[in-house]
Amino acid sequence: MRVWSKLVGVCLMLAVNLAIAATQVMFETNQGNFTVEVYRDKAPKTVDNFLQYVKDGFYSNTIFHRVIGRFMIQGGGFDRDLNEKPTRAPVVNEAANGLINQTGTIAMARTPDPNSATAQFFINVADNQFLDYTSPEPDRIGYCVFGKVVSGMDVVFKISNLPTGNQRGFSDVPYRTVIIKRATIVN
Repeated sequence: MRVWSKLVGVCLMLAVNLAIAATQVMFETNQGNFTVEVYRDKAPKTVDNFLQYVKDGFYSNTIFHRVIGRFMIQGGGFDRDLNEKPTRAPVVNEAANGLINQTGTIAMARTPDPNSATAQFFINVADNQFLDYTSPEPDRIGYCVFGKVVSGMDVVFKISNLPTGNQRGFSDVPYRTVIIKRATIVN
């Protein structure tokens, strides 16, 4: 009986750990690979939206189209020719989740409308507190952090240090195209 109750206890612990384990997504790029961990408990709508784009293969053959050293790298919305890909409806901004825009975190890109994020994301390569939620006012709501890089940050920094310029009306576009070959859920 004692062994049985210990076994049940271990099984319950494993089930709880699996249930709360963060999902990881690996990005394969032509500059190397990196993996992000996403936090559904902090930003459930954002994470579900992001993971659906991953499952749909949406990020395959998109690029990092905006790269600003010592700030961030942004991608997930444009093809190699800087044509924007069609997206689903935007998600509500979940920036008031306690997560902050610090080095290595992944957040949703958006327009000035706080609730306009769709597929584009950015990875902070510096601590960017000015992007954090400070109040529900539209100009202070911030950008929703929903995860962080857990491996391959050297690749993210490598991308952030590429030379950039103006292309087809866009600024800060890397001269060497940074292609996301694919993004896949790895756990």
